[in-house]
Amino acid sequence: MIEISDSAINRIKDMIAGEETQGMFLRLGVNPGGCSGFSYSMGLDDQESENDVFMDVKGVKVVVGKESMRYLNGLEIDFQESGMSGGFTIHNPNAIASCGCGQSFRMRDEEGKPEVCD
Repeated sequence: MIEISDSAINRIKDMIAGEETQGMFLRLGVNPGGCSGFSYSMGLDDQESENDVFMDVKGVKVVVGKESMRYLNGLEIDFQESGMSGGFTIHNPNAIASCGCGQSFRMRDEEGKPEVCD
């Protein structure tokens, strides 16, 4: 299960509404790499695969590749605005460590592919 706060859902809905392509949804995933070994991917998409897991979170279609589900079960996404900036934040209960940017994490039983931070 993936939890998305109301503020993040509202921001995602605004982003989808701003797209010209119909049928857009939020795609979440995990890739090897980043400072801590794994990095998150998050973006709008309109292409589905037979390896996708589909879910509805507060009226937003969320799609995760089956290979990423084990890393993202229990994931919490929020959106916070702060003055002139703002952004999505991710809390992953499966991660044992994350880098300062919050986009990279480490798992207990998997090393991933750690890279040098820029």
